[in-house]
Amino acid sequence: MMQKLLIFQSLWAMERRHTDGQERSLDENIAMISAAEFDGVSAHYTNRRDVQRLNEAIRGTGLKIEGVCFPSCVEDLRLPLELAAEFPVSHIDLQPDIRLRRVEDCLPLLDGWMRLAEDAGVPVFIETHRDRMMTDLFFTLDLLDQRPELPLLADLSHFLVGREFAFPVDEENHAMIQRIMRNAWSFHGRVASREQVQIEISFPHHRPWLELFLEWWGYGMRDWRYRAASDAELVFTCELGPKPYAITGPDGNDMTDRWVEALSLRQMLRELWHANTSNHLNIPG
Repeated sequence: MMQKLLIFQSLWAMERRHTDGQERSLDENIAMISAAEFDGVSAHYTNRRDVQRLNEAIRGTGLKIEGVCFPSCVEDLRLPLELAAEFPVSHIDLQPDIRLRRVEDCLPLLDGWMRLAEDAGVPVFIETHRDRMMTDLFFTLDLLDQRPELPLLADLSHFLVGREFAFPVDEENHAMIQRIMRNAWSFHGRVASREQVQIEISFPHHRPWLELFLEWWGYGMRDWRYRAASDAELVFTCELGPKPYAITGPDGNDMTDRWVEALSLRQMLRELWHANTSNHLNIPG
């Protein structure tokens, strides 16, 4: 078997939050995602009834699942892992819902979560995210110094807007993002600017930011291919979220069609994957 890129769609990103008050049902969203030939969905794995309902909805579609959870202590991971054992997932996306100021206070939590994941035989990746344990890029790099093998789920938008990188991004900041990517086993995809966590990828004036993220993701793909098993699957989740992530106009509604942009992003990622088929890493000095 060959390595594969699997592209998921976030169910949170399927929320319209339109001023007309209309929302699609879960079944309608799953039908859209399946018909568009995504490989899976990203959804919360924190409530048995919701997880059971989700698995009923995807039955027969072939869609896989990224299970998202938000533990604030080691024991909080047990339920998502139990649900993952009953309703299999590609992996668990763990957002640590805790804000500690010292690296050494984080280590027992990370070690505990990794032990539970190993015992359960379920891949668990720690997401880089604002207002979570890894809200800050420097702090996250300090964590990696202490736990060099920690598996991450990289959402780079949070680091870019959190640190407000100047543009063009200098080599020092590129190197820090590359360090994050070398621990990434899955990715969440949106494009940020230095001021907004999510910008419209179809606007021509946002192209420089889009190209920056494509450069970073290309690096991440090459690095993943170098260290992953020959039959491994890399999951990239399109996560163009609803307002207030999405920028809205005077009418309170999205300025673009996020579903159309998700399809466009997926095509870009497929092209990026094919352009980075070599296992040879070209890492800038």
